[in-house]
Amino acid sequence: MMTNAQLATASLDDIVFDGRNRHYGAYQLRALYQRHMTRALIIATALLALLLVFPLVAQLLKKDVAVVPPRTFTADPMAPPLDPTTATPPPVAPPPVAPPAQPRVATIRFTPPVVAPDPQATDDVPEQAALQEAAISSVTREGSAGPVDLGPLESVDGPHEIGTDVVKETTYTYVEQMPELPGGGGQAAIVAAIQRAVRYPSVDLRNGTEGRVYASFTVNTKGEVTDLKIVKSLSTTLDAETLRAIKTLPKFIPGKQNGREVNVSFTVPISFKIQ
Repeated sequence: MMTNAQLATASLDDIVFDGRNRHYGAYQLRALYQRHMTRALIIATALLALLLVFPLVAQLLKKDVAVVPPRTFTADPMAPPLDPTTATPPPVAPPPVAPPAQPRVATIRFTPPVVAPDPQATDDVPEQAALQEAAISSVTREGSAGPVDLGPLESVDGPHEIGTDVVKETTYTYVEQMPELPGGGGQAAIVAAIQRAVRYPSVDLRNGTEGRVYASFTVNTKGEVTDLKIVKSLSTTLDAETLRAIKTLPKFIPGKQNGREVNVSFTVPISFKIQ
């Protein structure tokens, strides 16, 4: 144990390790702790000072970069002026090509006959025989007799003969304004109307046949039901009853696409269940 005189002059490490083994290692670490902290503080301060001074030194050592001024071009005052007569004129656009003149057709003026008194009658009414082989017009003029061949007509798709274009009708499945029954209600009302019209065939009642028949039909531009067919069959008699019920539908309000009446196809499910 340390005496009171030794405690007065002893350090904290001496007091802690009084009566203990000081050669184990902990005593040496605590004795050197203050020295290590001082050394670390000096090193950290030196690094911080170096980081602060380095940008300033780099800026002082930076060499000046020569700035090249932009080049400007000026006209040579000693050069002779350009002669406007020797300048190259711009190209002249070719004159537009006039369309070929159509051949002039000989016509005979047709004056509708009017019953008038003899003093007011005129002699310019042509005979009916002269009008049979002539081109009728509001004036009489000279030209080539007979029909004139103007060649094939031109269209966006190229030349074609008159009367060869056929507009094909398209059947849509969905349009801007779908066909409706006179009372409205959309497709739900159509299925309900068909469902009310069906009658369960007796043979299917005896056999206990139940399920759904999927049928399709087309409402044309006149509102008529056409092109009826079975998409998914259940039985021959139920299929026939479904088609019969669809035929009983009243005339539809036709569907429209872009303001034009079009053909629209429907596919409807019809349920058969024994109550």
